[in-house]
Amino acid sequence: MISNSLWFLLIGGLLLFMGLTASRLKVLPVTSAIIYLAVGMLVGPTVLNLFHFNPLRESALLEVLTEVAVLISLFSAGVKMPAPVNFKTWRTPVLLATVSMAATVAMVAAFGSYFLGLPLGAAVLLGAIVAPTDPVLATDVQIRHPGDHDQLRFTLTCEASMNDGSAFPFVILGLGLLGLHDVGETGMPWVLLHVVWATAAGVSLGVVSGVVLARLIWKIRGQQQNRELLDDFLGLGLIGVVYGLSVLIDAWGFLAVFFAAVALHQTELKLASVVKREQEMPQQPCLTSGVIATQPKIASAAEIHATAEAEVDSPVTVSAASLVFKEHLERLSEVLLILLVGGMLFIDSWSWQAVGFALFLFLVARPLSVMLGMLGSGASWRMRAMTGWFGVRGIGSLYYLMFAIQHGLPQFLSMQLMQLTLIVVALSIVMHGISVKPFMNIFWHRKR
Repeated sequence: MISNSLWFLLIGGLLLFMGLTASRLKVLPVTSAIIYLAVGMLVGPTVLNLFHFNPLRESALLEVLTEVAVLISLFSAGVKMPAPVNFKTWRTPVLLATVSMAATVAMVAAFGSYFLGLPLGAAVLLGAIVAPTDPVLATDVQIRHPGDHDQLRFTLTCEASMNDGSAFPFVILGLGLLGLHDVGETGMPWVLLHVVWATAAGVSLGVVSGVVLARLIWKIRGQQQNRELLDDFLGLGLIGVVYGLSVLIDAWGFLAVFFAAVALHQTELKLASVVKREQEMPQQPCLTSGVIATQPKIASAAEIHATAEAEVDSPVTVSAASLVFKEHLERLSEVLLILLVGGMLFIDSWSWQAVGFALFLFLVARPLSVMLGMLGSGASWRMRAMTGWFGVRGIGSLYYLMFAIQHGLPQFLSMQLMQLTLIVVALSIVMHGISVKPFMNIFWHRKR
């Protein structure tokens, strides 16, 4: 087993290597996650067997680690959403996070029941675990900054952020079919509480919290925006408060945190654009009781939205100032968790059954569900194909599995679902990681 000193050497050396070779790695057809996975498998049971992380024994710890990683990634994604938010731009991601999500769960459940011999509840649970795409490991296909208006990146980022919440009702349904959660005899309590209420409450709580915090910060900083605040603490505090309230009111916390970040960023942009336009607008004379006064021209909503993304000269916002810190936390969590994934895998984990299931998910279930979700979207077939391929699975799937284990999933089912999930995550890291750079280059070249 690796001692604490060797763990420091391993992780420290890996971070130094990645930091020193970052520019050279950018030109190679690999992602950082592939390197972390390879190192984890090298020192894990697959090759050297220097350590083995037992996910069943450490399920409580792994649930917390993956939960925190997903929350930080959701906040980072939310504050990068371009303005303004409207139905036209969000229609496709919403359909992917709902229609495509449900279709994927259904196809995986059918595959698990007929070909893997799983009971119906376990098959539905497996679908809920692997159906959502991942906001943590999909860095190379995510929106890069708040001003990034690339439609493919926006669609993938927004979908991954929302379907982390929309997967939860299916997780609860699977547990209910296994007798581990009360979903009612007719399923109506599940629909009302875990679908309707939890979703609506999560989105509403997130939006209200983000707007209130943005306006409170703006008021404290004053008109000149010169009062210093701890932006990183404010971002982390928003995550903690929103997620804690969500748990208390039985709302989906992942949805709440994402929409809180979106609302925080959008509100700050609107407030900043109003102040900037007032400062730049020429003063128009008007007569008031015989005295010449000046009165600024009121900007229209269209003019406000047109300048909302001009953040370079705008006042510093919490959403932008805390983003770098959150992305650093996201990268550190990626290093740790992918190393642990490598330390969970054995040679016999790569069974034909597990690999065949992963290929079915990537090559059949994901593309078909995306085509269904994007019907009538007007998107090009190239756009649909790229969206269908880049459904990265990762840390979110591990969290749902740990959540199920902590809620009493039997050990024999836990071991079977664990093997399937780990192979899905590992193959996703390799297949999507190798293809992201050449595929994105081809997409951009043909787009031009």
